[in-house]
Amino acid sequence: MNEKEFLAAYNKGSFEAPLVTVDAVLFTYQDGQLKVLLVERSNHPEKGKWALPGGFISESEDKTLEDTVTRKLKEKTGVVPPYVEQLGTFGGACRDKRGWSVTICYTALIAYQACESKLETISDVAWLPIEKVKKMHLAFDHLKIINKAHERLIQKALYSIIPAYALPRKFTLPELQQVHEVIIGKPLQKKSFRRRIEQAELLVDTGEKRTERGRPATLYSLRAGSGKYTFVRNLEQ
Repeated sequence: MNEKEFLAAYNKGSFEAPLVTVDAVLFTYQDGQLKVLLVERSNHPEKGKWALPGGFISESEDKTLEDTVTRKLKEKTGVVPPYVEQLGTFGGACRDKRGWSVTICYTALIAYQACESKLETISDVAWLPIEKVKKMHLAFDHLKIINKAHERLIQKALYSIIPAYALPRKFTLPELQQVHEVIIGKPLQKKSFRRRIEQAELLVDTGEKRTERGRPATLYSLRAGSGKYTFVRNLEQ
């Protein structure tokens, strides 16, 4: 039997296979708070509980895992987040009442304004502050996943400009510093923060200004590829 004949006769249903899903921890920054997008489950199991946006892989629609996560997030928010990164894989025989399951999880960031109008029309989706979420009883092991994603984001905020993806496309330096501080959980030295951001040349001056506290503030946008840059020393140092 050659490979073509083997594949023609192969039945993937002959072997046990776990349930495979993709879930996303989608963060945003609003009203001075880091928030997470949750979805209220409408079906069993865990019906009525809040959970992460995600779902099963579609063999007909998805060519990659990234296709699945972006498809699921776009279904809920109406847009594709500008930053999506694989977080890790979680699996086990007891995490889902339907059977042995595996979920591939992603961390994503998006500006609140980018999907505000879409989410206002959906009753089973909500942005909730991270501190409130950590006190909730979520579906499956989603709280464990969120905690892991939050830890990862804190580390990213210390050595990269990734938090900027939770801001609108145009933002001020004070806004960039504020989102870093909210994620890290402590204030950063203003002059040092600005100097290191400017020296790394991660931003583009849009030529526009916004009035803040009576004085005009320059509006910046992320330079292409800035998300891959890492500082030699943490921003808090």
